[in-house]
Amino acid sequence: MQIAIDGPAGVGKSTLAKALASHYGMIYLDTGAMYRGVALLASREGIAPEEGAAMDALLGAMDLNFREHDGKKSLYNHDEDLETAIRQPEIAKIVSAYASLGSVRQAMTAQQQRIAAKNDVVMDGRDIGTVVLPHADYKFFISASVQERARRRYLELEEKGIAQNFDELVKDLAERDRKDQTRAIAPLKKAEDAILIDTDHLDAQGVLEKIIEIISK
Repeated sequence: MQIAIDGPAGVGKSTLAKALASHYGMIYLDTGAMYRGVALLASREGIAPEEGAAMDALLGAMDLNFREHDGKKSLYNHDEDLETAIRQPEIAKIVSAYASLGSVRQAMTAQQQRIAAKNDVVMDGRDIGTVVLPHADYKFFISASVQERARRRYLELEEKGIAQNFDELVKDLAERDRKDQTRAIAPLKKAEDAILIDTDHLDAQGVLEKIIEIISK
């Protein structure tokens, strides 16, 4: 079985996808983490998105993979744990520029499709239902206002001890929406056959229960 979850940044896709995967005993594939990993590794090497040859070399050399330790899944490049580094605000600000590149999307999509072909998966991102898993058994598009998403992100970062200005979060999320929706390759949009879930007035448990109810019917 394949469950595709799409939606804008900060809407709670990953939390929902993890919970669904746990509920159904499926594999959760964090596609957003993979794109963050690309952005992190490129920024470390000083490779700008427009440097095509350098980006191709970087993609060929990296080996992004997920590993679980003490019940927590982390993104690795070869044997280096990238999980903490990819969650920093500075990576969130640059990830869209790298995620919009055709070479990056082709490489990550191919890897994601290989995993989905062999496993029951829950996958979240921007183009899962439209590009990565167009024939998924269930497709959901999760939405929430920019202000609500900024509030959730603020609380999440606060819990991790990461200081962030709320107004800056609103600005950054709005800009990420613009970039994701207008990029030429695999833009953020709702698949025609996806079910829209507005989460402005639902907590994480409420969203989970609503989707489980839909699937059970």
